[in-house]
Amino acid sequence: MNGIGGEAPALLYSAKERKVFAISGQGTAPEKATLRFFEQNRIDLIPGDGFLPATVPASFDVWITLLTRFGTMPLRQVIAPAIRLAEQGFPTYPTLHESIQANATLFLKQWPSTARIYLPNRKVPETGQIIIQRDLATTLRMLATAEKNVGKNRGHGLEAARNYFYSGPIARRIVEFSSTNPISDATGESHTGLISLTDFANYETRLEKSVQVDFRGLTVHKCGPWSQGPVFLQQLQLLEAYHLARMGHNSSDYIHLLTEASKLAFADREKYYGDPLFANVPLATLLSLEYAKERRKLIDMRKASLDLRPGVHSRKRGNVPIFQGDTTHLDVVDSQGNMISVTPSGGWIYSSPVIDGLGFPLGTRGQMFSLDTTHPNCIAPGKRPRTTLTPTLVTKKGRPLMAFGTPGGDQQDQWTLQFFLNFVEFGMNLQAAIDAPTFHNNHFPSSFYPRDAHPGVLYLEGRIPKMVKSDLSRRGHRIVTKDDWVNGRVTVVHYDWDRKTLSAAASSRHQTAYAIGL
Repeated sequence: MNGIGGEAPALLYSAKERKVFAISGQGTAPEKATLRFFEQNRIDLIPGDGFLPATVPASFDVWITLLTRFGTMPLRQVIAPAIRLAEQGFPTYPTLHESIQANATLFLKQWPSTARIYLPNRKVPETGQIIIQRDLATTLRMLATAEKNVGKNRGHGLEAARNYFYSGPIARRIVEFSSTNPISDATGESHTGLISLTDFANYETRLEKSVQVDFRGLTVHKCGPWSQGPVFLQQLQLLEAYHLARMGHNSSDYIHLLTEASKLAFADREKYYGDPLFANVPLATLLSLEYAKERRKLIDMRKASLDLRPGVHSRKRGNVPIFQGDTTHLDVVDSQGNMISVTPSGGWIYSSPVIDGLGFPLGTRGQMFSLDTTHPNCIAPGKRPRTTLTPTLVTKKGRPLMAFGTPGGDQQDQWTLQFFLNFVEFGMNLQAAIDAPTFHNNHFPSSFYPRDAHPGVLYLEGRIPKMVKSDLSRRGHRIVTKDDWVNGRVTVVHYDWDRKTLSAAASSRHQTAYAIGL
């Protein structure tokens, strides 16, 4: 679901500083990842597997940044449980078994470094069988040792651990392995990696201002347009003028309205979003109420739209299988009011081989770059791809109220929006707001290779009444009914300032999310 070679965008409220920070935990493109490189290699779409889409690993630098600026514990204390799990093992859970089984032939024939870990004795581990990750345990232990050897100064120790990763043995091993082992990918050719030691040395995690809008007396914070986070805010601005509660929860009018608003917001994501350090993203306009008022006129409550309609027309994509992947999400709040929402992802074992000796694969988020020179998300050295990862943090009168998020690629800001509206508009408690039936669309191009779209298709969990489905179908939605409990794994933490109570909730979908109080 994620690994140390991936990424971890986050939003954090610091009780000490009384402000929200966006942590840009998204790796950047290597200096060799130029348009000219892809043109010379006749690649018109960056693949989702192998070494070509690898960006500089961001997760570990996020850990170090958070611990240095906001933390109270040394790294070795924080990662001790992970070392223990890697050394002693953990039981194979059903979705991990299915993932290994689906990719077993690839691992055995082409990725021996992955097969050695995940196919012990060349066999797919059964559910419940213990998986040991000795190389990963060694890697984590060496990072802890690098910190410890510096002495008692926690800041210097964290810096030493970071240098061990980004300037030392770990960076050198990643570059050596990825540059000398050509890997076959979706292009039909074999390629080595593009990441260099210079890319590692130049990488840094940025602390940025969050992007925010006010809704029903609450301030909703997201990461910038290098993520898809502003889509959540654009949807809120479009919905701001409607009396949602009067429509009735999950009525045909309600589902239709949210779906049409989602289509408009995601169309703008496809047209305008990109790393604002490289592209001029008109975010102030996109999030303004004036813009939402004009865009709202495109919503026809009697008819589903079938075109992608950003501010300017954008091309449609073909109809091919949707990316099926995994991410994780984590929300934490403490008694002082410190709060964090973080979405660790990438470094999937099925998209890139394990770096031999280190125990983890690289992330492949570079597949989300465009190769269109006119697009704000066009690839460039040192640039962040516009990621799907999108944590959420909400404040009320300047104080932290709640943090939430979910795995789910392009669907994250659809499922979490429904959870948020269930809580704010319909007065549901946290668990009921998560458990309510959900829906989503893939009307727009997917962020993942091969960037397909499914115009007009609306996916509904099976618990949504047949009468509602029939009405939505009459309006032109192409209905696909899914199982009853399948959409996402939303988690949330909440701080009740009146009662001085902390609470949390987690989705029962897929039986992998937990709410824990310590």
